[in-house]
Amino acid sequence: MAVIKMNFLSQCLGMQTNVTICLPSYSFKDRMDGREDVYVPGMKYQVLWLLHGGSGDDSDYLHFSNITRYADDHKLAVVMPCDYNMYYADYDDGAKYMSFIAVELPKMLRAILPLSDKREDNFIGGLSMGSVGCQKIAINYPEQYSVCLGMSAGGLSPFNTSRGGGGSMIHREGAHIEETMELAKKNVEDGKELPKFFMTWGDQDFTREGHQKSCDYLRELGYDVYQEVVPGYGHEWDFWDLTLRKAISEWLPIRHSVIYPE
Repeated sequence: MAVIKMNFLSQCLGMQTNVTICLPSYSFKDRMDGREDVYVPGMKYQVLWLLHGGSGDDSDYLHFSNITRYADDHKLAVVMPCDYNMYYADYDDGAKYMSFIAVELPKMLRAILPLSDKREDNFIGGLSMGSVGCQKIAINYPEQYSVCLGMSAGGLSPFNTSRGGGGSMIHREGAHIEETMELAKKNVEDGKELPKFFMTWGDQDFTREGHQKSCDYLRELGYDVYQEVVPGYGHEWDFWDLTLRKAISEWLPIRHSVIYPE
């Protein structure tokens, strides 16, 4: 498994930013299987775009979960950008975090790494604030992601429009969420191909009410939503690591192999 740490100038953000990437490489399994031709021109990987939670950064999943092992075991590339507590949103008077993740970053990384650009090979997920972000991005760019994995959506649920005082970050995020709610409905009306949503949280998580509202709203519109509430867990890394393992091995349409050219 190759773990790549990149720092580069983002046009959308207007500043240097970090991204961490897990890229499967030659493994012990390849050796045991007797596979010698691992690196083939034109090969591609499926991709999970994985968003961190509040006060975190692009290294969180490396430090607190087993994402590198799961990615390597299933030949899945994982891209983990940094959001700087900006709710994965575009701001009229500032940086464009959603556009960075959905447009600029894929374009840049696909130019230099063997990442598939096919919708069926791209999934987006996140935890807490990142769960809010991945749901917003999947709805704004349904043509790019076949699956959205939402884990423990943060205190401001994507479809819970309560918000803080005027001018606050939460207030602006509430407006972004209302726009996303309308867009989710329009996607259905326009007959767009919709991502499938896998939504999960612990039964002791303080975000459970908002997460349930998200599931109910999307279902009412006609989205395919699978939800799972796991007993005994709160807002914690043990739960998110358990979910990542389950999602990658069972839920997501993973090939479990490199995509080699025919």
